[in-house]
Amino acid sequence: MTKIDDIVENFALLDEWDDRYRYVIELGRELPPMAEADHTEANKVQGCASQVWLKTKISGGDNGPVLTFDGDSDAHIVRGLVAILLALYSGKSARDILATDALALFDRIGLRENLTPQRSNGLRSMVERIRAEADAALAAA
Repeated sequence: MTKIDDIVENFALLDEWDDRYRYVIELGRELPPMAEADHTEANKVQGCASQVWLKTKISGGDNGPVLTFDGDSDAHIVRGLVAILLALYSGKSARDILATDALALFDRIGLRENLTPQRSNGLRSMVERIRAEADAALAAA
């Protein structure tokens, strides 16, 4: 999977929205497939116009719980957004997740301004879901 620093760097090289759009779709294609059995209601992200699933695995770490995510969507662009969020958050401690502002990153790379309002709302829902999982992992630790 592509690292978040590489994604940010690649966005800086792409001036046209069409190129960025294609890159997001490419990131979605590179996202490891999520098991069909994980496409459940419990993993479904509410508030997204497209179908989006996020599965969370929690393990112990030196800095508290570490969260690893699998994700999928039935829409190409949204699957790419999932890939970016997983690059940003997966494998991080709950504290690091809560300290990271994904929406600010999406603004910085110029992606959020080109999303439709529906996709922006879906992106916000995905971030809220990931942050809620991190909160719950910290509370249970």
